[in-house]
Amino acid sequence: MHIGLMMDSLTEMSLEEALDAAASLGIEAVEIPLGNWSPAPHVDFEALVADPGARRRLVHEVESRGMTLDSLNASGNQLHPVSGPEESRVVQETIRIAGDLGITKVVLMSGLPGAPGDSAPNWITSSWPAETGRILEYQWSEVAIPWWHRLADHARACGVTRLALELHPGQLVYNVRSFRRLRAEIGDLVGVNMDPSHLFWMGADPLAAIDALGDAVYHVHAKDTRIEPLAAVDSCYETLPMEDWQHRAWNYVALGRGQAGGVEYWRAFVERLRGVGYDGILSIEHEDASMTQLQGVTESVEVLREVLG
Repeated sequence: MHIGLMMDSLTEMSLEEALDAAASLGIEAVEIPLGNWSPAPHVDFEALVADPGARRRLVHEVESRGMTLDSLNASGNQLHPVSGPEESRVVQETIRIAGDLGITKVVLMSGLPGAPGDSAPNWITSSWPAETGRILEYQWSEVAIPWWHRLADHARACGVTRLALELHPGQLVYNVRSFRRLRAEIGDLVGVNMDPSHLFWMGADPLAAIDALGDAVYHVHAKDTRIEPLAAVDSCYETLPMEDWQHRAWNYVALGRGQAGGVEYWRAFVERLRGVGYDGILSIEHEDASMTQLQGVTESVEVLREVLG
């Protein structure tokens, strides 16, 4: 395994500055978001769509610093009842760009529809009242599965062989069970971006999830979560913004600052990944609002360097 960086961890820097910082820390590979939820500060998306030369220059910027461009990221909600068509375009173009560059892996979300007639997504997390089941079946059968079949055909035509879905709250696929439903429909083109940070606060065990997923783990976001004392009172259902980290029930934190523990936990995490045959990058994703971006990335690199030896 190798240490990587999800480039949105350094949004305050230009592309050149961020790549220089990554190289100086010994990072070996990067994951670059092209749009949707990402502000994509390091790329001009429309230029990449239109100009093969712009794509080649992006790869050169990475490789000239001794790193590789491991994957592209198009995370967003392409099943949104209003903005879905534009977000779908970003996903499809990201896949096309990846294929053109010989990159076989794209990281994204499953998407989340609304209920029939809704103008906003509707995340169903309970079987009661009974109408929730009808909404959920509509989201799967009428929206998600047909869309994903079309996307899978597009990815195969572009030469992209792995679509790594982040198990993310507020998405149709957010845990192992929901992932298995989509994979049963679409096939092994679809795998998982194992981001333990979301599983922590949703109450799952990332180590058990890795075992359950096996060789369906296609990508990893190295990101930690700390459950705060307030969770004992308010639970982990949290609506305060990330910037208000002092008052939240849980927070994303730099690796080793989380509830699960420090280096020993991440050593166990890596060993579980090895046990299911994963040998890709550990893509650091920094979203710790209590420290600077560079500080958080640096701390996370130090933890992974000790873990990997």
